[in-house]
Amino acid sequence: MVKQVEISVLPKNISDLALIRSKAIKKVGWKEHSDISCRIKRKSVDARSRQPVYRLLMEISKGIPQVPNPSHLSSLNIVPPGSTECIIVGAGPAGYFAALELIELGIRPIIVERGKDVRERRRDLRAIQQFGTVDPHSNYCFGEGGAGTYSDGKLYTRSHKRGNIQKALKLLVEHGAQSDILIDAHPHIGSNKLPKVVGNIRETIIEKGGQIHFNCHITDFIVRKGKILGVTNAAGKEFRSDAVILATGHSARDIYYLLEKKKIRIEPKPFALGVRIEHPQSLIDSIQYRQKKREENLPASSYKLVCQVRDKGVFSFCMCPGGLVVPAATAPGEIVVNGMSMSRRDSAYANSGTVVAVDENDWKAFAGKGIFAGLEYQKHVEKTMFSAGDGSQKAPAQRLTDFVKGKLSNDLPSSSYIPGLFSAPVHQLLPKGVQERLREAVKIFGSRMRGYYTEEANVIGTESRTSSPIKIPRDKDTFMHVDMEGLFPCGEGAGYAGGIISAAMDGQNVARAVKRFLR
Repeated sequence: MVKQVEISVLPKNISDLALIRSKAIKKVGWKEHSDISCRIKRKSVDARSRQPVYRLLMEISKGIPQVPNPSHLSSLNIVPPGSTECIIVGAGPAGYFAALELIELGIRPIIVERGKDVRERRRDLRAIQQFGTVDPHSNYCFGEGGAGTYSDGKLYTRSHKRGNIQKALKLLVEHGAQSDILIDAHPHIGSNKLPKVVGNIRETIIEKGGQIHFNCHITDFIVRKGKILGVTNAAGKEFRSDAVILATGHSARDIYYLLEKKKIRIEPKPFALGVRIEHPQSLIDSIQYRQKKREENLPASSYKLVCQVRDKGVFSFCMCPGGLVVPAATAPGEIVVNGMSMSRRDSAYANSGTVVAVDENDWKAFAGKGIFAGLEYQKHVEKTMFSAGDGSQKAPAQRLTDFVKGKLSNDLPSSSYIPGLFSAPVHQLLPKGVQERLREAVKIFGSRMRGYYTEEANVIGTESRTSSPIKIPRDKDTFMHVDMEGLFPCGEGAGYAGGIISAAMDGQNVARAVKRFLR
């Protein structure tokens, strides 16, 4: 017999497994017995009342032996040389999870990645942070693991109908992630631990017969009579296959231009653009938990805010409690910021992208109606932010209250942003429609979340890489490009995912589609 019940426990008791077991059994109405098994299926924090509690969804069984779940890795056999191959362009979550799925299906993945492996990538991130030097092939967006590796490692997704979330999470656990991600309502690994997990996935792919080529920038597609036959890198080396998965991420602008040059159809896509707002974490905790000092065993608190301002959505995005603001430019001459958190989320700061939905009506006055109009609009804002500074990766910023009032800040609160901030009229540097809606939205958010609207917060420009401004169209059934046989657009860069887990699941789905195509 198996039953599920929900119980609540105080934060101080969240590690008391005996108490949790006792409460769950009592809630079911059973008497304690040795053949009763209990396990936590879901864990979340409920801070709606004055006393925050943990809500636990418990599964309780009686007389049923506990059988461990089989390892997904155990189902992976070595794919020998000479097997059917598939090229994967990009070693982010979409590319790596596609590779694992291909191996399970008996297909040999050949991965080509423009950036470096996770260890080598660290040096280039330090160069951005300390010296303002941006390597266009190795940065916070490009390199092994993709943008999520060093930008927080949040695993929450609403894409439950897109694939097997538990399989993706279990594969992460089997490669070294903490098992809590299987039960947490908002799972998170952390930028200090995710690189090791990514490295372990790479080792699995190679051990099982796959190939991974780093520092391999793809500059051409081999195309003949409506079919893709492979790709060519900057050194002129060709990689040939009847199937190519394109999983290059939302910032690989050169790939979009290459697709257009090769007459492979792409489409403009709405995205969102705005700023990153950084508060003291203690302030967010006091607002959300109604406590002067956060209670022990409670995580750094987060928030999610959304409203409509003049028919446009304005919303918080990629909220990083106990996190850092980081420079995420992918080319010299632009300022882009993102957020990240370590696994303990113990920074003194909380930050979140706060963005406005933008579409053709926003960018047509600036860049017209072409395919790349939205992308050029995005680039223009990033370059404007850079031009306001001293040529480094210092970011323009305002106090939140000054941003709303439209005045330059005399000074700025302290910040986690290592390259540093400088006082600038961010409200003037942003496009008119974006900054006006943001300023109105901040006042609305302040009325909903008392204390949010404060001079203690920084508004930092610019948060512009929320998603790709380009979509690579594919057939909804075959996952193949609508015009190019053998080309499989995948993940965030193609416009079909938004985060680590949704990209991973899209990679798995595309891999299965490749199997059907090659068969």
